[in-house]
Amino acid sequence: MERLKIMVVDDESRMRKLVKDFLTKSNYDVIEAEDGEKALDLFYANRDISLIILDVMMPRMDGWQVCKEIREYSKVPIIMLTAKSDEQDELLGFKLGVDEYISKPFSPKILVARVEAILRRSAQKGQEEVLECDGLVLNKSAHQVLADGTPVELSYKEFELLEFFLENQGIALSREKILNSVWNYDYFGDARTIDTHVKKLRSKLGAKGDLIKTIWGMGYKLCADSE
Repeated sequence: MERLKIMVVDDESRMRKLVKDFLTKSNYDVIEAEDGEKALDLFYANRDISLIILDVMMPRMDGWQVCKEIREYSKVPIIMLTAKSDEQDELLGFKLGVDEYISKPFSPKILVARVEAILRRSAQKGQEEVLECDGLVLNKSAHQVLADGTPVELSYKEFELLEFFLENQGIALSREKILNSVWNYDYFGDARTIDTHVKKLRSKLGAKGDLIKTIWGMGYKLCADSE
């Protein structure tokens, strides 16, 4: 069975070694980064990373910045490590799409258990990872979209929006429903942002953008041309 790859990001070499040793014993491949910039370089060079363990306080670029940039391109599970336990930090982390939040000091065995639990959940989700409609294919785990076999580059929010449309094929969706489901609690604007994102999404999808139909006075619906 192929060993899953985990990236450990922390400016303390002793902490990286400790985490790496326990993960390696649990049959994971581990790559290390000592700061945020190095982490992003490794992330872009290793698109098969299954999970990231990311320290908050680091030189050059902190964990929040790294998480925010990665979430523009990927849903890879992220565990944030912090030297302090603060409710505002936790809320910020979950708002940015963090999967788990662990305060230092922590038990390496508990950390490995959290890693395994998150990867199990990801594997279960992976059973229904591919959504398709009339030549438009979205792969959740690979964070990839194909239009008649051609890759389409989408931002994180555009990907989520298309995913929601594909999960609700043939259903008329109001702007409020889309806003609540895709933007959730972390957005405090109005429903007009939906129109802006749909316009960009249609443009990037090319001819397949026509699958997203406008329901005048209400919202949008994604359906095959034959429907």
